[in-house]
Amino acid sequence: MSNNELHQRRLAATPRGVGVMCNFFAQTAENSTITDVEGKQYIDFAAGIAVLNTGHRHPRLVQAIEQQLHSFTHTAFQIVPYESYVSLAEKINKVAPIFGPKKTTFFTTGAEAVENAVKIARAHTGRPGVIAFSGGFHGRTYMTMALTGKVAPYKIGFGPFPGSIYHVPYPSELNGTSTDDAVKAIERLFKSDIEATQVAAIIFEPVQGEGGFNVAPPEFVAAIRKICNTHGIVMIADEVQSGFARTGKMFAMDHYEHQPDLMTMAKSLAGGMPLSGVVGRAEIMDAPAPGGLGGTYAGNPLAIASAHAVLDVIAEEKLCQRAQTLGERLTKTLLDIKESCPALAEIRGLGSMIAAEFYDPATGEPSAAIAQQIQKRALEQGLLLLTCGQNGNVIRFLYPLTIPDAQFDQALNIIKNATQL
Repeated sequence: MSNNELHQRRLAATPRGVGVMCNFFAQTAENSTITDVEGKQYIDFAAGIAVLNTGHRHPRLVQAIEQQLHSFTHTAFQIVPYESYVSLAEKINKVAPIFGPKKTTFFTTGAEAVENAVKIARAHTGRPGVIAFSGGFHGRTYMTMALTGKVAPYKIGFGPFPGSIYHVPYPSELNGTSTDDAVKAIERLFKSDIEATQVAAIIFEPVQGEGGFNVAPPEFVAAIRKICNTHGIVMIADEVQSGFARTGKMFAMDHYEHQPDLMTMAKSLAGGMPLSGVVGRAEIMDAPAPGGLGGTYAGNPLAIASAHAVLDVIAEEKLCQRAQTLGERLTKTLLDIKESCPALAEIRGLGSMIAAEFYDPATGEPSAAIAQQIQKRALEQGLLLLTCGQNGNVIRFLYPLTIPDAQFDQALNIIKNATQL
């Protein structure tokens, strides 16, 4: 079969609302390489949108899933529980950067984790309001669409959305938004839109994913913590994209002095298997009544087994240190490119959560066209890249942290070639 044949079948069988970036179809994948149905290979710097920090089909994950497959595949944890769910919760409780006793519950998708974090915060506080940030991405369900701070393509044609959701600016030096601007916007909300005593939670990404890998300044995290402490608000850190060694630490919040009350996680938690979770302070996590949390597939045994293996691989292969090393190499390459590429306006990120933002040198405006041109040229040379940002003018780099050095160097050379505009 050919890529073109499959493309035509896809167009006929699936709706246009499922946007598909590539015109080729995967046949096999191994670590950081995808091979399509026609035998062409690609270096994967997308990793299923930050899902494959441990690479495609890591042998430890394959072994863990196969072993679980021979025991049982499903019972529904809230019907018949199993030890592996409990022990994974214990491991997450141990490593999550949250003060005091902690508890963890598992779900299937990142959006589910966010929805349940909001449920837990509302149950704990008895309040309706949630404050989120411009440029943030929290999912595609109705609550998470409401929280997401980007209209196109996520919200177009889908309103109305749940109420009591409020957005304020996220700090961005390039866009001229400071921590002080964000804090003042929250204070204005308390005066003009919702009283502080009616706000259940403030949710933010320590490194915005879809928003363009904007990194939260330490003073911003400290300010959110202070506001939450003052008004009895639950502080939620959305680590769906930034968790599990991507930023050079297990979680992005490990980079900060001030810690959240709840954290959401998904994506690389189970290395490609559908698993998400919420971890938080025990007294907050216990707010919902029995039956208030759960789901038929929540904490699926195969995904749980894979997640155990992911944590083992991160520790044994020192992927946090690896993320830092690879991120430094990528950043150095991008800084070299910047000297001869006036369109490259900013390089930012933590560890291996790195992005490059492009502006049109002639107009001084964000340029999605330039980012897309670079993405296209890289793909032609066998490198898969993703764009992001509110203006679509940012390229994010999400390679598996297990990528071989030689292949990483090959990818860096492709990036150099693709940015010669």
